[in-house]
Amino acid sequence: MIKSMTGFGRVEVEEGARKICVELKSVNHRYLDVSIKMPKKLNYFEASIRNELKNYISRGKVDVFITYEDFSESNVVIKYNKDVAAEYLKYLKSMSEEFGLDDDIRVSTLSRYPEVFSMEEQNVDEEALWALLQKAIKGASENFIETRVKEGENLKNDLIGKLDGMLENVDFIEKRSPVIVEEYRQRLADKVHELLEDGRVDESRLVMEVAIFADKVCVDEELVRLRSHIETMKQNLIEGGSVGRKLDFLAQEMNREANTTLSKCNDLEISNHAIELKTDIEKVREQIQNIE
Repeated sequence: MIKSMTGFGRVEVEEGARKICVELKSVNHRYLDVSIKMPKKLNYFEASIRNELKNYISRGKVDVFITYEDFSESNVVIKYNKDVAAEYLKYLKSMSEEFGLDDDIRVSTLSRYPEVFSMEEQNVDEEALWALLQKAIKGASENFIETRVKEGENLKNDLIGKLDGMLENVDFIEKRSPVIVEEYRQRLADKVHELLEDGRVDESRLVMEVAIFADKVCVDEELVRLRSHIETMKQNLIEGGSVGRKLDFLAQEMNREANTTLSKCNDLEISNHAIELKTDIEKVREQIQNIE
């Protein structure tokens, strides 16, 4: 199947007290360029996220947005540092005895001293968190691919229609080319008869001039290559896959052959069809830029 490089996918996954939302957006790009925006807590999984996305995407500029929420009643634990409290209490009693002060130490006062109580974040089960995140990435990627495939199918049908139109122009030029040589021979013979009083024509010289003209305007090789490129592009579109770069190369070659054909032609009708070819090739090249 053919995939467009324009796509969108979004999935929310919620298990227990955790919820992860993954959103993917993409536009065309020569290579795969992934930009990820997510909470710092998930930075550890960045390499794994990129590897997971490569299973679904080979080209395009992809923006990934990830949000994470944890609705647990408590994500932290309070730690009582007994040794620290004991050190404070020892020095406070020493000050009371040394300076003759009242020993008015209360628990509420001691608890306010630095490091007596500290808050520690609970250890995160990385394996469980990654399983949830991976599930969200897969879901978003599958939705993302669906939109790319749908758009890719539209692109394929449009391109095949344009390629069929190009083949019709090639057919016309192939049929018309021998005719212009014969027309040239007839015009040349009539002109010679008009200029020569006795009406005698040097047939060998006439044949030579016609041969030179035919060689100059011959586009047989260009049309054979052009037809081959068009048929190859159609086949690649039908077979599908990541063929964007190959199609772009073929379009460049097609444009080259069309330019040569236009430069050689010495006939208004052939020129018009060659110009139509170039116009269609340019349209095809623009469409191909959106194919993965």
